[in-house]
Amino acid sequence: MAQATAKSPWPGAEERKRGRSEKRDAVLETAVALFNEVGFHATSLDEVAARLNVTKPTIYHYFPTKDDILFECVERGLGAIRRATEAVAGEKGSGLSRLVALMEGYALTMTQDFGICVSRTSDHELSAESGRKFRALKREIDQFIRGVVAEGMADGSIAPGDPRLVTFTLTGALNGIAKWYDPKGPVPADIVAKAVVGQLVVGLAPRSRPHEKE
Repeated sequence: MAQATAKSPWPGAEERKRGRSEKRDAVLETAVALFNEVGFHATSLDEVAARLNVTKPTIYHYFPTKDDILFECVERGLGAIRRATEAVAGEKGSGLSRLVALMEGYALTMTQDFGICVSRTSDHELSAESGRKFRALKREIDQFIRGVVAEGMADGSIAPGDPRLVTFTLTGALNGIAKWYDPKGPVPADIVAKAVVGQLVVGLAPRSRPHEKE
C-alpha cells in the first residue's frame, strides 16, 4: 500500500513566482500613488517601504533603483494606451469611429494611476536609457494614432487637415485629463472619458460649406 506523501510547507515554483509578481505589483502601485501625490523626486524609497510595512532592502529585492520603478510605472501606463490602440487595429468602420474608441480608452487610462504617472513624468526624470525607451514607446503610440487620423481624413469622416497637428492636439488634451481629474469627484471616470472625447469629436467632424447647406 502506497504511503501518503506529506504536503510540503514550502511553496512550489509557480506559487513562488506568483507571490513575487504580486509583491512587485504592490511596490509599483504604492510607488506610483506617491509619485502622483508628491512627485518622483520628493518620493523616497523609505516612504514606499513604510507604506508597505517592509524595509527598504526589501524594495531593492524587486527593483534595483527608483528609476527602474518609475520606468515600469510609465511603461504600464503606456501599455494600457497601446492596448487601446491594438483594440481598434483590426476593427472595421470609419477612421473617426475607430479614433473615438481609441481616444476613450486613452482618456480612461489618464484617470488611473499609471496613466497619470505617464502624463506627469518628464524625460529628464528618467535615466538616459529609460528616457530613450520612454520616448520610443510614446512615438509608437503617436504614429498609430496619426495613422488612424489620416485614415479618417481619407474616408471623409474627419475634417481635412494635418494628421500630425491633429494628433498632437488630441493627445495633448487627453494627457491633460491627468492634471485635473479627481478620482474622489462626483463624476465616474468612464463618464469623464466619454465627455472629453465627445468634446474633441466636435472639432474633428467635417464641416459643410455654406453653399452645401442650400
